[in-house]
Amino acid sequence: MSFVASTVARRWRETREAAPACREHAEVCHDPAVSDLLADSPFLRACRAQQVPHTPVWFMRQAGRALPEYRRAREGVPMLTACRRPELVTELTMQPVRRYGVDAAVLFSDIVVPLHAAGMDVELRPGVGPVVGTPIRSAADVAALPELTPADLEFVADAVRGPLTELRGVPLVGFAGAPFTLASYLVEGGPSRHFERTRALMYAEPDTWHALLGRIAALTRTFLQVQVDAGVAAVQLFDSWAGVLGVEDYRSYVLPHTRSVFDGLPADLPRVHFGVGTGELLGPMVEAGATVLGVDWRVPLDEAAKRVGAGVVLQGNLDPAVCLGPWDLVADRAKDVLARGRAAAGHVFNLGHGVLPSTDPDTLTRLVDLVHTETAS
Repeated sequence: MSFVASTVARRWRETREAAPACREHAEVCHDPAVSDLLADSPFLRACRAQQVPHTPVWFMRQAGRALPEYRRAREGVPMLTACRRPELVTELTMQPVRRYGVDAAVLFSDIVVPLHAAGMDVELRPGVGPVVGTPIRSAADVAALPELTPADLEFVADAVRGPLTELRGVPLVGFAGAPFTLASYLVEGGPSRHFERTRALMYAEPDTWHALLGRIAALTRTFLQVQVDAGVAAVQLFDSWAGVLGVEDYRSYVLPHTRSVFDGLPADLPRVHFGVGTGELLGPMVEAGATVLGVDWRVPLDEAAKRVGAGVVLQGNLDPAVCLGPWDLVADRAKDVLARGRAAAGHVFNLGHGVLPSTDPDTLTRLVDLVHTETAS
């Protein structure tokens, strides 16, 4: 075992030994030792702009993608089926925590899970993404959308409780897709390059549009609240495609619905908001109610800090493609991100988007160790 790997393994063992396991799968672990560890969590402290012993780090899409153990565990199991198997969700959520020594776990799930759980005709096609059998094209289609209840999401609550028996103080991050991104799939019928149908509905039938996003916002609140009630310590809302919008359209057609999602969650819950290509939307995204703003790799963190103003915690934002390069490049770019992150009220180190499947897992292990070492106080 390399020095870096042994350091991560030691850190993981010490964390696990610091608190007894919670073996009661039916309820969230409330052991005082676990609560103390969560209170001292560098990730949660950074999210609240508090002093930290080191800059915390986790990776979007860390639960899988690049890990050979993930591919073995998922072999032959469709994505939406995997999301409904609590024992498999626990294993896939824990794998990157064990290997990388990250400061937060992220629940293994997918943004279309609540749509599927509500009974909508949606599937995940390998190599394509979400595909909707009956796209939304009219007010009648919106009115016919099914509602989502907590009873529909018992498998999600079970999936959250599973990792909590092993994490012992490492925060678990829940997540959901934001209303605009989910709406784009429902209207387009699948992935899109230009989102013509989505924007046409938005402009031509604003009442229908707002009714649609209102329904999706309610569904998203339910999905996230079930995760919170089951024990996640923070949530992240992904608006993957909001970057196709200008600032005024975002404010008029999207921001109120995103805000309604965040407003429905506990006030003291760390709430991360992330979008791709949203450099011009960073200010309005904070206005939507995020306590932590995720920034993709296109905008340096010191520039992002200027755009959002004082007091905002930032997350990000190493270009995921950099991790495919030589280690010297990865280290130099990561140090630059850390330096620029000091301009914000707090900083959670992450990639500027998800882990690329061809990334060497050892690079991410070394990256976690570098961030911790460079920022240790």
